[in-house]
Amino acid sequence: MKILIDFFPILLFFGAYKFYGIYVGTAVLMAATVVQMGLIYAIDRRLQTMHKVTLVLILLFGTLTLVLQDDRFIKWKPTVLYGAMSLALAVALWAMKKNFLKMLLGSQLDLPDRVWLRLNVAWIVYCAFMSAINAYVVVNFSTEAWVDFKLWGYAFPLVFLIGQGIYIAPHLKGDEPAA
Repeated sequence: MKILIDFFPILLFFGAYKFYGIYVGTAVLMAATVVQMGLIYAIDRRLQTMHKVTLVLILLFGTLTLVLQDDRFIKWKPTVLYGAMSLALAVALWAMKKNFLKMLLGSQLDLPDRVWLRLNVAWIVYCAFMSAINAYVVVNFSTEAWVDFKLWGYAFPLVFLIGQGIYIAPHLKGDEPAA
């Protein structure tokens, strides 16, 4: 169910774009993201920081796209989001000596510190890569190619998350058997 909630804004955006163009697609993306966040809030009773940032950026860049009738704003949103995430994780880790991933997920996953460090670095690199590849597509390809990239580009996070799962699986500490 959660995977449907995660993907429905981009799927609706893609469909609206294909039938009505970038501006209708942007408006649909904005509305779908608001609904998505409402559903997440209804299920979890809270929104994580990443959800809030995503919502604000989609509404901000979407509004700029619609008001100024300039599709560059919505196309640059992923670059800004991923770049900010990479920078925030890097500054926290190397300047502030804090591992935000462990701070956010440490209560849910019991992993050795070296694994948390590697995961944090992997997220820094992944977010920098996603920021750069989105920027490359925005600069070098048409809006239609960028929209196709947004849809099929979801393979990147899926592969990344599956890879993380495979990496952390041997490090997860299971419950101790009763004596």
